[in-house]
Amino acid sequence: MRPRTLDEFVGQPHLVGPEGPFRKFVARGLLPSMILWGPPGSGKTTLARLLAEGVGATFATLSAVLAGVAEVRSVVAGARAAQGFAGGEGRRTILFIDEIHRFNRAQQDALLPHVEDGTITLIGATTENAYLSVTAPLLSRLRVFRLEPLSDENVRSVIASALEDQRGCAGRVGLADEVLAHLVEMAGGDARQALNLLEASATLAAAESRVDAGGRAMPAVADLESASQQRVLAYDRAGDRHYDTISAFIKSIRGNDPDAALFWLASMIEAGEDPRFVARRLIVAASEDVGNADPRALQVAVAAYQALEAIGLPEAQYALAQATVFLAASPKSNRAGQAYFAALGDLRGVGSQPVPPHLRNAPVAGLKSHGIGVGYRYPHDFEGADVEQQYLPDRLADARYYHPSDRGAERQIGERLERLRAARAAAREPGEDGRNRDESPTSRPDGSSV
Repeated sequence: MRPRTLDEFVGQPHLVGPEGPFRKFVARGLLPSMILWGPPGSGKTTLARLLAEGVGATFATLSAVLAGVAEVRSVVAGARAAQGFAGGEGRRTILFIDEIHRFNRAQQDALLPHVEDGTITLIGATTENAYLSVTAPLLSRLRVFRLEPLSDENVRSVIASALEDQRGCAGRVGLADEVLAHLVEMAGGDARQALNLLEASATLAAAESRVDAGGRAMPAVADLESASQQRVLAYDRAGDRHYDTISAFIKSIRGNDPDAALFWLASMIEAGEDPRFVARRLIVAASEDVGNADPRALQVAVAAYQALEAIGLPEAQYALAQATVFLAASPKSNRAGQAYFAALGDLRGVGSQPVPPHLRNAPVAGLKSHGIGVGYRYPHDFEGADVEQQYLPDRLADARYYHPSDRGAERQIGERLERLRAARAAAREPGEDGRNRDESPTSRPDGSSV
């Protein structure tokens, strides 16, 4: 059922539609080297073949899993021969490399000169992020085209064609509406998966003599489930789906949607993701997104990680779910993190700064003769265990990094800091005797003079 022309190709209208770039390439009769980046079953290999046929080029294919530099050199030698040694007026060669992300740096570098001088037109296919899995020198010579999973309507169209076309199973298989709907759902945007399930379930139905009056095999939902045994989740612990799913998980927590967060949590755990990775991300989210709006969030996240280490899966799913819901339902604040990075920005801008003398450590009395440790005011000796004094370096004395939000527990933190600042400002005002109101003898907890 592989499409024979671009007109038969289903999906990817942004690439193969009337105004899509692939139509224009074929019309010009010239292809650039490119990467086709997309999920399984989205049509990468088929598109590469159709493009090669469309421009009248020789189509050579290699699998990055099985091929190496020697195989690449062999294809390049054939491409040179096909071009002709005089003037290069012969037939061009398109080299299609499936799973090009599996090529190591040396193998990818071996392609560079031949792509650059036009000996071959390279089309690489990958399910991984091309910007991360293809080396920068090679990527700079390629155009990257992103393929999307097929829509349910696209998959339905692929199945309908297979049921009607003589190359498929025309007249031999029929699908009830509910079975078709279930098949579309199980395919998950993967045309190859849809056709494989159709073929396998039809075989099971025929073996059990589930046929209609016309002799067509009529698969049931149970046949689809048997054919798949267990739904294969589109997930790769080192690939795009890994990063996309954890991104959706964290953004659902940040966006106060516990239902979505639980779905993405289940997606990761069911697909075999390392649960410790998920638990670590919960700890990050507790500080990054909930922060001081509910300081308990960090405790809950850490406890979930400890529970996972103690009891493992499957029981620890309860702890991970509890922490996920707590974080997603908690008030949010990222002000603590923002404050840290604001301070870090100042540090990088002005460089290391000297510690004010009164804050420096003075473990021996002789240091005080040098002014070290002199003038420090012990906060517990003052009302409210707070006193006005400078803690930042002189150059940043007036900096303010932490601006508490008005959400959750952070509102109380902000109100307390404002009260302290107001009290310090009032203490700086001179009293009737001309001295600052907070001036008083200060001492250490052991009673020694500061």
